[in-house]
Amino acid sequence: MSETPNPSIRPLPPHSLSAQDVATLRAIPLFAKLSDRALALLVGVAQVRAVTRGATLFVQDEPADRFFVLLDGWVKLFRLTREGAEAVVHVIGPAESFAEAAMFADGKFPVCAEAVTDGRVMTLTADGFARCLREDERIAFGMLGSLSLRLRDLVTQIEQLQVQPAPQRVAAFLLRFCPAGEGAASFALPFDKALVARRLGMQPETFSRALAKLRAAGVDTQGGAVTVADRGALRRFVEATVD
Repeated sequence: MSETPNPSIRPLPPHSLSAQDVATLRAIPLFAKLSDRALALLVGVAQVRAVTRGATLFVQDEPADRFFVLLDGWVKLFRLTREGAEAVVHVIGPAESFAEAAMFADGKFPVCAEAVTDGRVMTLTADGFARCLREDERIAFGMLGSLSLRLRDLVTQIEQLQVQPAPQRVAAFLLRFCPAGEGAASFALPFDKALVARRLGMQPETFSRALAKLRAAGVDTQGGAVTVADRGALRRFVEATVD
């Protein structure tokens, strides 16, 4: 995220984090086990910015001198092919951190990051993070936990792409947005279906056919609105063994 003025990325006043924001940070593995003092250290060197849909947070091969925490909104991570096409790697949601590994690896972002909705993002620079590490070594253990969780998520993603049929992949993705609990649920996708299809590694027509097959599992979609007749039944559909 360049310091060059950008109307789609607006710095927020210092100390703009609410009690709910702090609770959001506590839900992230990187911060979950930190003491109040350690968390205050990190928040004290962080910057919070409001971003609008379409804002670029960083680009592929740019120096990775910072990492991010998404407080609200959605961000897509993607690589650009030689032909200029986008290959979506991940879609980051609220209460997720990203780009930690890049900051400590070869010093370059391996992907691009773009806001797909309006939102707020917290940025921590490498220098600021290093200062906090010197103050409280438990922050390093939080980072290790965060990276371990990200590795587990990537393994799950690869498994889904290689093993799960398209309808189960789509169902698993929809469950991510379902409110917790059992029974029926209704919700709206926070971004368009074309991005969902790319995130799941399928063509739009394959995604549409998968949605049609999910009607038998109690899933109905009207535009971006989704209704699930029985969340438990949909989870069982996702977990069903493929013959």
